[in-house]
Amino acid sequence: MGHLANLQDPPKTQAELLYDAQIRRERQFRFNVGLTWFILLFILAFLFSGQQITIGTWTFNTIQIDTEFILNEIDFIAGGLGETIRISVLSILLAMVLALLAALGRLSTNPPIYALSTFYVSLIRGTPLYLQIFFFFLALPQLGIVLSGTFAGVLALGLNYGAYMSEIFRAGLSSVGKGQREAAIALGMTPAQTMKRIVLPQAMRFAIPPTGNEFIAMTKDSALVSATGFVHELMWRATRVGRAQFHNLEALIMAAIFYWVMTLLLTYLQGILEARLSRGDR
Repeated sequence: MGHLANLQDPPKTQAELLYDAQIRRERQFRFNVGLTWFILLFILAFLFSGQQITIGTWTFNTIQIDTEFILNEIDFIAGGLGETIRISVLSILLAMVLALLAALGRLSTNPPIYALSTFYVSLIRGTPLYLQIFFFFLALPQLGIVLSGTFAGVLALGLNYGAYMSEIFRAGLSSVGKGQREAAIALGMTPAQTMKRIVLPQAMRFAIPPTGNEFIAMTKDSALVSATGFVHELMWRATRVGRAQFHNLEALIMAAIFYWVMTLLLTYLQGILEARLSRGDR
């Protein structure tokens, strides 16, 4: 019997009991959230089921959608996903480069560099994105510069979001303490090495969450590029087939679902990246 007693698990400490209770609360919270999502999705699906609801003397009809149209045209609308993703990825890469350069310029003590970065941010933030897209697509040809709809859209989105994201990058760079920079200089690091090895890794950990939010917003704003009429992305395809067959409701619902799914996937990937970068803090 003494040997059997030794094989039993030792009693848990107070800290372990508190940790187990926290895990149970988190699991219960996630379950409740998932259940609520399921109920809300069921209600949303029911509202578009075309069913009739009778409450006492009141009768309500839910929205009727043409499922045959959806099944016939879903492939055509989904064909714009590739172009939407391509525009979004190219635009965010351009925006990140411009945002970093603008942030460094705003932290510079060189008057022309500081003035250039602040002028860029002020000009871009002071004009609508819709105007900027048409400026690059319609106005530049008068100067002999002809850009395709995709290139004009990427350039406008990159410049626009780069201006807004510059504040995120500036805050991230400023969050690195002055003492760390001085310690790097004391160790013999050059300014370039200090920026690459000390400042940027810590600044990126601060900047990734808001940058991810900007990427999600840019993915949806890429629909504005369809206004040029020469970029066959998701929104362009949805509006075209919806107008042609007088089924705008069904076409726009399909586009909304595609955008929603992309947003959910990007949010999930953002969460993974944030968790990976915050391992040191934990």
